[in-house]
Amino acid sequence: MIQAEALTKRYGDTLAVDDLSFEVRPGRVTGFLGPNGSGKSTTMRMIMGLDHPTAGRTMVNGRRYGDLGYPLREVGALLEAKAVHPGRSAYNHLWCLAQTNGIPRTRVDAVLQLVGLEDVARKRAGTFSLGMGQRLGMAAALLGDPGVLLFDEPVNGLDPEGIRWVRNLLRGLAAEGRTVFVSSHLMSEMALTADHLVVIGRGRLIADMPMAEFVAQSSRQFVRVRAPASTDLAGLLQRAGATVVPEADGALAVSGMAAPAIGEAAAAAGLVLHELSPQSASLEEAFMELTADSVEYRGDVPAGAVPDPTR
Repeated sequence: MIQAEALTKRYGDTLAVDDLSFEVRPGRVTGFLGPNGSGKSTTMRMIMGLDHPTAGRTMVNGRRYGDLGYPLREVGALLEAKAVHPGRSAYNHLWCLAQTNGIPRTRVDAVLQLVGLEDVARKRAGTFSLGMGQRLGMAAALLGDPGVLLFDEPVNGLDPEGIRWVRNLLRGLAAEGRTVFVSSHLMSEMALTADHLVVIGRGRLIADMPMAEFVAQSSRQFVRVRAPASTDLAGLLQRAGATVVPEADGALAVSGMAAPAIGEAAAAAGLVLHELSPQSASLEEAFMELTADSVEYRGDVPAGAVPDPTR
């Protein structure tokens, strides 16, 4: 388990993390989300003892990271894929780490095979692509077979097959009862990977809840309804208190009223329905809505800034 208690970090006048508290429990993948500059990487660094909090504390399995006798056996982390001497081979990088924590040489071979780097194990890490560097970083995180794992943007530089491999790996580790804490800006991938979310903005906690609950609270939830007498149906539903917005294809987007209630109201009025389908917001839509006030850097494309390719 990972615990953050009233965690605060200042860099001069900049408040990077502000009184942040949460728990990451075993047996599930917990996604760590937030806009750029929200404090995610700083929080992970404090969990790993790389940055010291201004106030508060972080704990791993009830102890500070610095108090762990053999930390690689308890906590594995990928925070910076290029944190490796470029002149060392992948094998020697892992073997050096293994010797600091009493990890046998056989484990080095095992994790190289697990991440698919056995064929390039003797090549210098400095020649690796970004994706290969990510795989080497994951091998280092898994080296001590730890029960707690942190990954900061683990799919950067990976191709679709590699992204799928990481997804399955993380879910498999959680299914074994491990604590898995992962940040990513790829919302579509996080939606497929995470069971629970911790969302922060400007260093403060915004949400700490299951994935399904986070998405369900979005105001973008609605029911798509299609009926021959759409005008009559729209009036009926509006009188019942629903908000009805006509869509371009003639369907009605209905919010504020659940699908069963819509169907029952239409049946009572003798109106035929051709479609009655609840629509859920995507994780990206829910995230953008919830963090709209926490985005530090915004970009707008002014009119005419993008040239017309047909001219």
